Amino acid sequence: MATVALIQYENASPEVRAVFDDIKRTRNVPDVNNFWKALANQPETLRRIWETLRPIMAPGALDPLTKEMLYIAVSIANNCEYCVHSHTASARAKGMTEEQYAELLAVVGMAAQTNALANGLKVPVDPAFLAGQQR
Repeated sequence: MATVALIQYENASPEVRAVFDDIKRTRNVPDVNNFWKALANQPETLRRIWETLRPIMAPGALDPLTKEMLYIAVSIANNCEYCVHSHTASARAKGMTEEQYAELLAVVGMAAQTNALANGLKVPVDPAFLAGQQR
């Protein structure tokens, strides 16, 4: 259950409606999802997050599907149920196959395990791996 009201379009301020309209236009969706409706309680935060997220998730050096899969991985690591579900749905809509999803989950699980081991063992970083040391 949400800890804040989910602001519906018809109850939104003109400032919030403008952001909602941009989200709907950009994503070609009939309504914004609950994340944006929750953020609408703070119009400045809603606008700032949307204006930051929009160009980051746009096509670039990484394609949109890869970006969604990265978002899933980070959301799993951060234990964000909402983001895991929303970005998995988005990745599937962008063409992620069940095989890709299974492989993504295997990589995330393996990384979590090896990260925990490396952290627990306090393994020193090999000099060749240090940023700025590679040639």
